[in-house]
Amino acid sequence: MILFTIDLGPKRLGLLRDLLPKQGTIAFVVNPNSESTPFQIQEMEAAAQAIGQPLLVVRVGTEEEVDKAFATLAERNVAGVLYGATLFFQVISERLIALAAHYRIPALYEWREFVTAGGLMSYSTDRTEVGREIGIYAGRILKGEKPADLPVVQSSRFEFVVNLKTAKALGLDLPLHLLQLADEVIE
Repeated sequence: MILFTIDLGPKRLGLLRDLLPKQGTIAFVVNPNSESTPFQIQEMEAAAQAIGQPLLVVRVGTEEEVDKAFATLAERNVAGVLYGATLFFQVISERLIALAAHYRIPALYEWREFVTAGGLMSYSTDRTEVGREIGIYAGRILKGEKPADLPVVQSSRFEFVVNLKTAKALGLDLPLHLLQLADEVIE
């Protein structure tokens, strides 16, 4: 099952840019310890260049580096922040959400769980669909099919989740077209 978590960076960049009331630099925070980071940076820099969006790549691999990075982002007055796909950011999700709120920086996250915990927005594959597909695969294997004979399946359903309470706390008015795109709006 292919999740597309890494490949969604450019789409996330577009969604965050649509939200921001002011033009400015968007920070792309990545984990230098993740094998996919070079690919993610390359994809995001190409997407940013294509739309003329200033992008600041920030590498953080520890919680201490995250704290320092947010202080720097605030000093540089970034317009918003995106996160690269990495398990590390899921582990420290509460910290990332708290820092974005403390420094009042709009952030778009990888998974909906960030938004239900107080983050602003997320765009990702639908984990429910992924779980269902994995269950179907497991059932087929248990019934005797060989894994090598099964086709590769990729996620086809994506979800965009928005937290209006967080938007209000940040002083943001979400554009109507973003609210209409949202699969879920948390109030």
